[in-house]
Amino acid sequence: MKGQEPANKGSRYPAEVLSTAEVIEIIGQCSAKSASGIRNRALLMLLFRSGLRLNEALTIRPVDVDLAHHSIRVLSTKSGQPQTRGFHPTVTDALARWMDTRKTLGIRNGKSPAPLFCTLDGGPIAAQYVRALLKRLAGECRIERRVHPHGLRHAYAAELERSGMRPLQISRLLGHSSLAVTDRYLRSLTNADAIAALEEIDLPPLD
Repeated sequence: MKGQEPANKGSRYPAEVLSTAEVIEIIGQCSAKSASGIRNRALLMLLFRSGLRLNEALTIRPVDVDLAHHSIRVLSTKSGQPQTRGFHPTVTDALARWMDTRKTLGIRNGKSPAPLFCTLDGGPIAAQYVRALLKRLAGECRIERRVHPHGLRHAYAAELERSGMRPLQISRLLGHSSLAVTDRYLRSLTNADAIAALEEIDLPPLD
């Protein structure tokens, strides 16, 4: 609450990495028919299969998304520098469906377009809404561990690691600025290389 010290002041919660099965179960709680459910499903899929930070995902514009090349131009990054980031092809259909739904709602992309993930009348979505959504969905799945947006980023990194992807490729996909010693040896890898590698990975569908 505002004015109160956080419960974890001076310390950090340990990472509680969700399994792919748990994330799929959480996403499956989103309605596949209602507009808000279609939006939430696309957002959570993207958070999981792109590794975007929540604030990055909530500031994406429709024009920033390239469905054909599975990439996103992210302007609001932690470093403050624009980045091109990738998402796995398993997210494409969910994103396309939300984009189509968004159009049917009359949300237009004018000179000051609404963010890609917006309310049903075109307003911004609060980060707290997404945090509460994940908590509620996890409760419906009877997952007792702490579930939060950044946890999807950790789960994505773990999934990529299990798939055999090189650490530097993972670093590029997550938008990190460095990877200590490994990065010194493999600094020539570009974001485009990492996105191409992502497209080759066989990950299970989220539906």
